[in-house]
Amino acid sequence: MTSTPPRTGPVHPGHAPSPQPRRAGPRERVLVVDDDGRIRQALSLALDDEGFAVTTVPSGEDAMAVLGNDAVDVVLLDLMLPGTDGLTVCRRLRTLGDLPIIIITARSDSADVIAGLEAGADDYVTKPVVAGELAARIRALLRRRRPHPDADRLTVGDVEVRPDEGLVRCHRDGGTVEVHLTRTEFRLLAELAAAGGRVVTREELLRRVWGYDYLGDTRLLDVHVRRLRCKIERDPDRPALVLTVRGAGYRAAGRSDGGA
Repeated sequence: MTSTPPRTGPVHPGHAPSPQPRRAGPRERVLVVDDDGRIRQALSLALDDEGFAVTTVPSGEDAMAVLGNDAVDVVLLDLMLPGTDGLTVCRRLRTLGDLPIIIITARSDSADVIAGLEAGADDYVTKPVVAGELAARIRALLRRRRPHPDADRLTVGDVEVRPDEGLVRCHRDGGTVEVHLTRTEFRLLAELAAAGGRVVTREELLRRVWGYDYLGDTRLLDVHVRRLRCKIERDPDRPALVLTVRGAGYRAAGRSDGGA
């Protein structure tokens, strides 16, 4: 008989919120992609305790097969996978739309984390995974489905943001093009646009967009800003819409910058 893996191994409770009470109706569905069977089982047990419905697979190929047949709300993706590596899988998943992706990495160094975020991930956790913290991050991602901020229409230069519809349109060169953003990129742009040209600190953006504090780790934000600029700026290397305020944070271009 195979024993249940201890919760103090690859996944442990840590100092985190207690499991959420079970709610009536369907539970949010989490797909765990990790080649380590012990980690898959531990994550499945821990997230089930937190109120999620969990499916686990050992490879990227299996993940794509599951997503081709079943609806999933969040993907937890290990970067070190056999066959097709996690970064490639992440890029493929991102082509499916704005499905929330959290990467799992054994190292927190910049190379691994930034590579995963630039491949399209919304967030990351490092091993050993703290179950309560992971559940909190999943819930924060799922909350971004809701329109925010409370405005019908926001503008940043020639870019129109419609929080009520979840749409971004670029009015440029005599035409209008819809810009496809992930829900995290959309939330980031909407928060900056709603500030009306005021500086929003990195800490504020992390709290507003990701829903919790990152204890000084701003890589997550900076990579998402780069991704956003690549989609809305004429020249991402010389941004005119999303501006960096050194030592403070970011702001959207306002009238004084020649914007809307």
